[in-house]
Amino acid sequence: MRIFVNNKPVTLLPGMTVKHALIKAELLEEIEAGKKVYDEWGNELGLDGELAEGVKLFVRTKEINKFTK
Repeated sequence: MRIFVNNKPVTLLPGMTVKHALIKAELLEEIEAGKKVYDEWGNELGLDGELAEGVKLFVRTKEINKFTK
């Protein structure tokens, strides 16, 4: 299955979690340093979250709300 982490493609096996995607993308250290994971709609995700084909994840310091300026 192919997902995207910070707009970079990551290939994972079905059943793998958000944490597995971050390990594969070499971004787990950023989570340990205080950053969080969000989906393409700005929802914060847990490390044990389920993934599906084509999901887009973003690692950043805080949620970006596209409805406010």
